[in-house]
Amino acid sequence: MREATAIAHPNIALVKYWGKRDLRLNLPAVPSLSLTLGGYRTRTTVTWGTSRDEIVLNGLMGDDPKVRRVLDLVAPGRPGVRVESDNDFPTGAGLASSASGFAALVVAAAAAAGRALSVDALSALARRGSGSACRSLFGGFVQWPLGTEPDGSDSVGVPIAPADHWDVRLLVAVVSEARKDVGSTEGMTRSQETSPYWPTWVAMGPGLVDRAREAVLARDLAALGEAMETSTFAMHATMHTAVPPLLYWQPATVAALHAVFALRRDGVAAYATMDAGPQVKVLCAAADAERVRAALVPHVLRVDVHAPGGPARLVP
Repeated sequence: MREATAIAHPNIALVKYWGKRDLRLNLPAVPSLSLTLGGYRTRTTVTWGTSRDEIVLNGLMGDDPKVRRVLDLVAPGRPGVRVESDNDFPTGAGLASSASGFAALVVAAAAAAGRALSVDALSALARRGSGSACRSLFGGFVQWPLGTEPDGSDSVGVPIAPADHWDVRLLVAVVSEARKDVGSTEGMTRSQETSPYWPTWVAMGPGLVDRAREAVLARDLAALGEAMETSTFAMHATMHTAVPPLLYWQPATVAALHAVFALRRDGVAAYATMDAGPQVKVLCAAADAERVRAALVPHVLRVDVHAPGGPARLVP
């Protein structure tokens, strides 16, 4: 038996991924751009060559067809595999645990299987488990293009700036640690099939990514923040107008958003983004992080402050 352990960090989409044009290959309906977090992490150990598959997440034995599928893609005709994975942050709560989870899985599984795969190949494999996982193979700011190849081989994460490119912070205001009632894939499908705003959302995507990429390269926080918030609220508009509606927000979510808007009125460049969940993430300059944290704390369970993070990697 061979064993390998990898660590990966979740990434937060600043310009959002929401919707699939190919469910089987997890190909996105819109391009996206993200920031990998430097704090939260998934640690995954893969033991290759066991008598049967075993999947342990956060200490609990379970089964996940997506994990098995990705393992089959890493090495067709594989033997039994044991996967032990844990997160040091809430799982399934809108904090991108699937992104870090599948990024760590493919890195550890490829090493345990003795396969020397390129980072692009690993990114494509991670995408098959969770679309946004293709971005967590990389650190810093990462773009996920639509790609043009029918097999999805070029729809992978593309790094555009490393973690040390810009001294910013992304604060995560945790509203709830509970699993969300409607998972992202189901939510995407419902939005795509029933929201009247869906065509507009898809049409906006490429332009928003272009604006965000230029802002990152220029270190223009106001321009990036405007693109971020436009993307976030447009995405949630498709959720709110789905049938039945998808409302991940909670009262504390709205309170945190208003706190961000109040900070800007007071001259602090702070900008909000949200995923499919109640948590609010806030981008700001490192020098403003403590003031932003203090403004959010009264409204939420806790606030975690993250510098930009590094790529997925093997560890001893």
